[in-house]
Amino acid sequence: MVNESPIPLPTRRRFLQNAGMGLGSLALASLLHEQTGGQERRQAPHFAPKVRSVIWLFMTGGPSQVDTFDYKPELQRRNGQALAGADPRTGFFQTSGRCLASPFAWSQHGQSGSWVSELLPHTARHVDDMAFIHSCYSNQNNHAPAAIELMTGLNRPGYPSMGSWLTYGLGTMNENLPAFVVMHETKPRGDDNIWTPGFLPKSYQPLLLDARRREEVANLTRALGMTETQQRTQLDLLREMNQSHQQQRPQEADLAARIQSFELAYRMQSAAPEALDLRQETRLVQDLYGLNQRDTATFGRQCLLARRLVERNVRFVQIFFSASRISGGAVNDVPWDGHNDINVNHRDCARTMDQPVGALLSDLKARGLLDSTLVVWGGEFGRTSDSQGSVGRDHNPHAHTIWMAGGGIRGGVHYGATDDFGYKAVHNRASVHDIQATVLHLMGLDHTRLTYRFNGRDFRLTDVAGNVIRPVLL
Repeated sequence: MVNESPIPLPTRRRFLQNAGMGLGSLALASLLHEQTGGQERRQAPHFAPKVRSVIWLFMTGGPSQVDTFDYKPELQRRNGQALAGADPRTGFFQTSGRCLASPFAWSQHGQSGSWVSELLPHTARHVDDMAFIHSCYSNQNNHAPAAIELMTGLNRPGYPSMGSWLTYGLGTMNENLPAFVVMHETKPRGDDNIWTPGFLPKSYQPLLLDARRREEVANLTRALGMTETQQRTQLDLLREMNQSHQQQRPQEADLAARIQSFELAYRMQSAAPEALDLRQETRLVQDLYGLNQRDTATFGRQCLLARRLVERNVRFVQIFFSASRISGGAVNDVPWDGHNDINVNHRDCARTMDQPVGALLSDLKARGLLDSTLVVWGGEFGRTSDSQGSVGRDHNPHAHTIWMAGGGIRGGVHYGATDDFGYKAVHNRASVHDIQATVLHLMGLDHTRLTYRFNGRDFRLTDVAGNVIRPVLL
């Protein structure tokens, strides 16, 4: 019996076309850039920005405000006494209800006379360039939801992070590098949900650089034996097939971003290795960041890379701090989490963090980059003023300090206040949405106008809240 409708044999071109659809879906997810819908997105800011780039130093685990930047003499005097209004269930575990004085010496610095604990001598040199927001608070008392809330505006996974919102709103300034870069060692609790693009197109997700792999970027090396011409021809063919596929399926919003991922990877083959090559820095600069010291080498390298990235017009760089513990030397995913002994824990973290942060601020300023860069320092929440156990502190969502430095910031300013014991924010309380609105404002974006329609609703980073903290601005 003759088949009147024979199935055509697959031609080589049809095979490549079908295979190309699969390859397109395997685009280099960590290398997506700011293009969407097949068209370059360059949206002008809503008004003149104060800065071009942000470096966010995320102090994972929650540093203690009363042991770093929020000096409380009354807490020192009342050590061991009952803390009025203490709630043993404030944190994740249970606290004693008795005051725990800071074990660190404090002194005033700069013309502003800002109080800083002995833990942070390098950072303290820059207090006149910083605006301290002492009245920050969170709605969450555990690491992952608090970190997700601070960076996405909501305490549950699936919503876009600040870096993704900024990239969506402003696009990229360098066609050969991603607009949004995240550096980490051990991932913090909440990991990818902290920096996710959520429901935004995947082109707005960050490039992840892992310090355990020396910040190498995977999949950038050209296949062995392939010439640049051959690679270019292959990419052109793949793009043609993917675009044909997209025209037939216009509802597949992420496909355009996937097409562009290969193009960005191709361009990054020369740009990324150069940007990440710290051998180009002088020995003096490397020593400034502490690259020659065991304790500071990793975070120092990350801070120096952040400077090199904003120097090359990367828009948003975020470093999630990790530190090796004195006991055992293991890298912790919540390093500032001083439950057991705040003295040992915070000395360890500060020794790792302080010199690189001071170096970053000095280096940015010396190169004229601090005027165009916003540096943000802080954790997901603070710590209790009463003790957990005998000398530890539990999580405290009711009070913590975030400081900002750089373009548009009024240096030496202290905004908001906690009570006499540093236990709760009581004056000019600053929510996560207020922090987000302020950062967006410095980048030239009105947080109420930066929206994205998803499932029939207009979403924004600050949800339906948030006010710019204007007293910290010039």
